[in-house]
Amino acid sequence: MQLHWNELGTSRADAADDTTIEVGGFITTPIQAERTSHCLLVPEAPCCVGCVPRDPIGAIEVFAASPIPVTGRPVRLTGTWRLRHGAAKHWRYQLHDARLTEPGGWSAVGRRFVLRGAPLMCLAAVAAPQQRAVAQQRQADARHAIGSVTTVDIHSHAGHILRVRDGNLRLGPVAAPMADGGMAAVCFAIVSDTPTHHIVGGQIHPYRSPDPGELYAYAQRAFKRLHDLIEQEQLAVVTNVASLTGARGGTPSAIVAAEGGDFLEGQPDRVDEAYARWQLRQLQLTHYRVNELGDIQTEMPEHGGLTDTGAEVIRRCNRLGVVVDVAHGTFDLVKRAASVTTKPLVLSHTSLTAWPRPRSRQISPDHARLIAQTGGVIGVWPPQSIYIDLSAMAYGMAKLADVVGVDHVGLGSDMLGLVGPGVFDSYRQLPDLAAAMLEVGFSAGDVGKVLGGNYARVFAATMV
Repeated sequence: MQLHWNELGTSRADAADDTTIEVGGFITTPIQAERTSHCLLVPEAPCCVGCVPRDPIGAIEVFAASPIPVTGRPVRLTGTWRLRHGAAKHWRYQLHDARLTEPGGWSAVGRRFVLRGAPLMCLAAVAAPQQRAVAQQRQADARHAIGSVTTVDIHSHAGHILRVRDGNLRLGPVAAPMADGGMAAVCFAIVSDTPTHHIVGGQIHPYRSPDPGELYAYAQRAFKRLHDLIEQEQLAVVTNVASLTGARGGTPSAIVAAEGGDFLEGQPDRVDEAYARWQLRQLQLTHYRVNELGDIQTEMPEHGGLTDTGAEVIRRCNRLGVVVDVAHGTFDLVKRAASVTTKPLVLSHTSLTAWPRPRSRQISPDHARLIAQTGGVIGVWPPQSIYIDLSAMAYGMAKLADVVGVDHVGLGSDMLGLVGPGVFDSYRQLPDLAAAMLEVGFSAGDVGKVLGGNYARVFAATMV
C-alpha cells in the first residue's frame, strides 16, 4: 500500500496501522551522519541539519532494519506502519523495520510527477552502457528543450555587478557562459540598499538608516556598472517583446532589473526616470530593509504589508510596462500587491515549503498560489542549504509545479548574490538542470516553460 503525505492525519493513514506501506520523502537527522537507523522522514528537503516541522503529522519517525544512507536526495521506504495513539506531543506515525525500495522519492513529489517519472525508476537495474546511452539521450533532449524557447533567468547578479564599492574590480564574463549553456536572457538586478546592511550569523540584516539621497546616488552607480557590463559583454538590452523574442535567436541579452525599490526613496516618479534613463524593465519592491514600499520576510513588519506608496509604484509599473517583483516581501505585502496590480506578478527567487520558519525567505503553498492567481511566475533558486544538487533542485521545481501548475514556475538563480554556495552557479549548467528536470518527470515542453517560456509570457503581458 502506498501513502502520500496529504493523507497523513486522515482515516486512511490511521486505518493502515500495523500494515506494510510505502512512502517517499527526505531523511533528516539531529546530527550530521552518513548513515542512520533512527531518523525522521519529511516531505521536502530540510534546509539544515535538525530542521523538522512542528506539526505531529508533519514527519514520520523511522526505525530502519539496517542503516540508511543520508544523502540529501529523496528516498522511498517500505516498512510496518504504526499509529501512536494519544501521542499529541510526538510524531503520530512511525515506520518500523524500514527498508529502502527503489531509488528516487517519486511519491515525495506530486502525483502528476509520480506517473510521469515512473519508467525512470528502473534505471538502476540496467547495464552501465544502457545508463550512459540514456544519460546521453537525456542531455540531447535537454538541449533541444531549451533551444526551442527563449530561456530566461529571472533574477541574477552575474558578472560581479554588485561590487559597486569595489570600483576597480573587473566585471566578470557572462556572454560566453550564456551562449555555451543556451541561456538567452538574464534579468540582471542591481541593489541599492547595500550601504545599509551587513551579514550577521550568515544572514543579511540592516544596521542603519540611510542618509537622504544616499541610496538614490548609490543606485546610479549600480545602474552604471550594469550598463558597463552590457557594453563589455556586447549584450542586447531587452526593452520590449520583440527584443526578448530576438534573444532566442542566439544573442545573449540583458533585462535591466532592480532588487529593491530603495533608490526611489518614497518617490514613485523615479520609476519613470529609471525606465527612461537606465532601461529598467523589472522592479523588485523590497530587499533587506523595510523600506517606503513595504515589509520584508526577514525583519519584523512595520507597515502591515504593502504601503500606499508601494501600491502607487505598482500602478506606475503597470502603466509603463515594468515587471513587478514581490520577492523578499511578506505574505501580507503580496496579498495587497495582488489586489492592486493589473498585470502578472513575479516572485523571482525563493523555494516552496509547507512550514515557512519565522523570518525565512521560503514561501508557503498559499503564498505561491497567490502569485499564480495573478498569472505570474515564481522563480526557484538554488541555495545548497536547501537543495544538495541539481536533481534536488529539479524535485523542488516539480513540487512547486504540483502546487501552482507548471505555467507558474521559473528559474531565479540569484547568481553571485547568495550568502552561501549554490548548486547552479554557471549558465553552462543549464542543460544539466534541464536534464535533471526531464529525469524527475517534466516533459520537454514543460522544461521550456519553466526555463523561460513562462517568464516570456509574463513579460509580454506586462508590456501591453
